[in-house]
Amino acid sequence: MNLVLLALRLTCLACLWPVTLLNSSRRRHKDVYLGENTRQKHGGRIDFRMKKSDTTKSLLIKSEQLLRIEDHDFAMRPGFGGSAIPVGIDVQVESIDSISEVNMDFTMTLYLRHYWQDDRLAFPSSNNKSRTFDARLVKKIWVPDVFFVHSKRSFIHDTTMENIMLRVYPDGNILYSVRVTVTALCSMDFSSFPLDTQNCSLELESYAYNENDLMLYWKNGNDSLRTDEIVLSQFFIEEFQPSYGLAFYSSTGWYNRLYINFILRRHIFFFMLQTYFPTMLMVMLSWVSFWIDRRAVPARVSLGITTVLTMSTIITGVSASMPQVSYVKAVDIYLWASFLFVFLSVIEYAAVNYFTTVEEMKKLKRGKIPTTFNASQAMAFDGCFHDNEIDLTPFPELPTTPSTERAAPPRSPANEPPPTEGTRLWRRRSVRYNINYIMSNSYMIDSYSRIIFPVAYLLFNIIYWSLYS
Repeated sequence: MNLVLLALRLTCLACLWPVTLLNSSRRRHKDVYLGENTRQKHGGRIDFRMKKSDTTKSLLIKSEQLLRIEDHDFAMRPGFGGSAIPVGIDVQVESIDSISEVNMDFTMTLYLRHYWQDDRLAFPSSNNKSRTFDARLVKKIWVPDVFFVHSKRSFIHDTTMENIMLRVYPDGNILYSVRVTVTALCSMDFSSFPLDTQNCSLELESYAYNENDLMLYWKNGNDSLRTDEIVLSQFFIEEFQPSYGLAFYSSTGWYNRLYINFILRRHIFFFMLQTYFPTMLMVMLSWVSFWIDRRAVPARVSLGITTVLTMSTIITGVSASMPQVSYVKAVDIYLWASFLFVFLSVIEYAAVNYFTTVEEMKKLKRGKIPTTFNASQAMAFDGCFHDNEIDLTPFPELPTTPSTERAAPPRSPANEPPPTEGTRLWRRRSVRYNINYIMSNSYMIDSYSRIIFPVAYLLFNIIYWSLYS
């Protein structure tokens, strides 16, 4: 029996021996062919570094198998049914890209890092080293659903790949980091604009998990918020500070909320050059008309209209770059007060011109008009009469008669005590008399305006800058 089995084995070996020789020869020819091609590509030299084995093939199991992703339901949070899972947050602000007063928002680019522990992702490791993955693995596990409250737009950067990093430690601790740009609402108060200080905040919160399921907290306290050197064109950044709070929703309950607070103080120098200095110059330019002859109507009217139109242009330009708020801003007070000074300078010349015309008309009625005088020619250029164009004869002196002498009451110097040395005699004049006196001498309005207008504007500036600075 044993001899029969031995004979069968020898017969099988004899049949398989030619096939084995054929396969070995084919493999040998293939290696020689590949070697010749390699020599041709590399100039007759073989790069033995290409023969090194791929390190990924040395792993006995894949990362998904190592982390046992298929063995768990990652649609559920870690520790479901138990206490809330703590999720630490760490933020590094890269830049504040823009701040818009018109839209009342700001745009910020930051690195948002999450820290939590998921025992389902723990894996054995002899060297206790972590493993780092990209966005492809993030979609297969549970991650916190943190979102930005009051955000208008946000996106994760994806050049050249999605800026997402996942680092898993052997004990199940996880670091999840994303680079995101967010545009969020900032409720600004422009009552002191442009001498204002704005308080803005970026708020983070879990969308689906309330405080019973997920607890957000700052990983390292106040050190959890770090910033690069940020320089803005219109603002100083006075302070960056993290804070913590709770938010309540009537239908879902209380949620943990984290705040990134920062205080912005506006640069005033830009608005001094663009708004305040031109406004001051326009007001001072309107005062030049006080030194121009009151009979030069074209010069004074054109100067007044030019300053009024320029002030209107400045006010329109400032209003176009600001939101349409329902309250008065500090710059509005300054611009409209300056516009009032310019407008009053125009009204002042209208009063001077009117009183001058009335005064010369009275003189014309009291005097004798020569036959060669043409009133239309006298008023053709400036709209008023002139004294040097009219030959006014003086009134004749009244003759002295006995009746006029008797009408005068006798004055006895002996009855009146002489004035003592060092005393002054004051004549009390009524307000109406003073007004009539100024109206009859209209040139005095310009003289008083040269002092009143600058002093009043200087006083207004002192009060304005002391209140808003």
